[in-house]
Order: sequence, then structure tokens, then C-alpha cells
Amino acid sequence: MNLKEQLKKVQNYFSPKIISEVNNQYVKIAKIKGQEVPWHNHENEDELFYIIEGELLMEIENETNRILKTGDLFVVPKGVNHRVSSIKECSIMLIETKSTKHTGNVKSAITKSIQDQSY
Repeated sequence: MNLKEQLKKVQNYFSPKIISEVNNQYVKIAKIKGQEVPWHNHENEDELFYIIEGELLMEIENETNRILKTGDLFVVPKGVNHRVSSIKECSIMLIETKSTKHTGNVKSAITKSIQDQSY
């Protein structure tokens, strides 16, 4: 599978799509542009971000913000409040435990169910 080819199918920002499964993990891709993700955490799951293309602002509560660039990988530990944004379009891959809720226990306009994340 080619990630860039799969990304061509992603039509909406902040709407992850499941492209594969590994053991009890989903492999997802998404496009980010703007600042719509609310502060949230995943109480029992770590979340892996890999930047396929572009730059992503990773905000971690009570820490210095990080700008992740193409090729960077970052893991948000379970229970850590975070949010992401991007000025220009950014393409990412996520690896998350199947129980991970899109925006944790926070509901917002961008929150997607697991059914919404399936192609």
C-alpha cells in the first residue's frame, strides 16, 4: 500500500481513515488544516503520530509546543492532554489501540465514530 495514494482518498480535514490493522491497533491516515481539534486525552491508550507531509503543531498541556515536520514521529502518552493543528495542509499517519476514541471523552463538531473512520 502506498500512503500518498491512500491520502488522495481522504476528502475532509480532521477525519481519520482506517487503512490497516496490526494486532489490536488501527493504522489511520488523516489530513489536518486549521485549528479545530479540542483539548483531549486518551485515558488508557498511547497515540502515535507520524508526519507524512507538512508541519503539525503538537500542543501538550503544560509543556512547550512542538512543531513536527515531514518524517517526524511523536507518541502522546496515555492520559496526556493534547491537541493538534496546522496552518497549511498536513498529512499524518496515526497508530492507535482499537479502543481509542477520536477525541477522547470530549465531543466536538469534528468527533468521528469508528464507523465514520472506516472507508
